[in-house]
Amino acid sequence: MIKLLDTCANFINYINEKVGKLTSWLSTILVLIFCYDVLMRYVFDTTNVAIFELEWHLFAILFLLAAGYTLKHDRHVRVDILYAKFSPKGKAYINLLGSFLFLIPFCFIIFKGAIPYIQLSWHIDEGSSDAGGLPHRYIIKSFMLLGFVFLFLQSISLIIKSLVIIFNKEVSLDKNKI
Repeated sequence: MIKLLDTCANFINYINEKVGKLTSWLSTILVLIFCYDVLMRYVFDTTNVAIFELEWHLFAILFLLAAGYTLKHDRHVRVDILYAKFSPKGKAYINLLGSFLFLIPFCFIIFKGAIPYIQLSWHIDEGSSDAGGLPHRYIIKSFMLLGFVFLFLQSISLIIKSLVIIFNKEVSLDKNKI
């Protein structure tokens, strides 16, 4: 059973690692678009609503898709005043409780609220309400659900890792894989 859980956790970690690495390229694209926007705005005194919307769409995709990757690498926001002083087992208990009490319920709240929101957006073929804005806003809204799926999956991996640490089981859950 532990070997199966180990395999599941490693597969989730693999997915989030690949998504995170792929998503990181969006930051480069986003910087280039920002530079173009600044150049057009301050040098040529012109602006484009579609470019402005593309900037925040790409930022939203970057933020949403990288959430699972960030959790995998333990780079999310945390108040480390006490946590940093805990033993690995103490940290595992905190991660386990935090995942069950906060992270997983929050993901389900987002799932429950996002699905009808996204369905309606697809149904009405929602686009930008601004003249010259981007069409197909439902695509960006769909990334909300996808990002939280990756975050939920990584929370499952974190739970498995925490249980392994708590029960001192020897499996291949090393720091590079989780």
